[in-house]
Amino acid sequence: QVQLVESGGGLVQAGGSLRLSCAASGRSFSVHSMAWFRQVPGKEREFVAHISWIGGSTVYADSVKGRFTISRDRAKNTVYLQMNGLKPEDTAVYYCAARVGSSYYTAPEEYKYWGQGTQVTVSS
Repeated sequence: QVQLVESGGGLVQAGGSLRLSCAASGRSFSVHSMAWFRQVPGKEREFVAHISWIGGSTVYADSVKGRFTISRDRAKNTVYLQMNGLKPEDTAVYYCAARVGSSYYTAPEEYKYWGQGTQVTVSS
């Protein structure tokens, strides 16, 4: 099993920045890639960004490209999401996810492990 714990959410004004962290523990060596998703009440979970654990290649949703940056620290088994230029429409619960396999997928069902989520609220 792999455990994922997110942190770093909060309340920020539009145009501000936040950095989310996701620490992996347990059988984290079995993880080949990680991603961030977000979800608002009544809507489906939405892909935000993906990173391959070994090579570090990244993929972003069009809605966050140029504003968000996903990165990882392999020594700390931690993935980050730096969010700049935040907009009210970025308000959501943000989830960290991990999968075995380095290919990226935007569908949540492709990810086996999930964190508990962290709330990000952007005020206008």
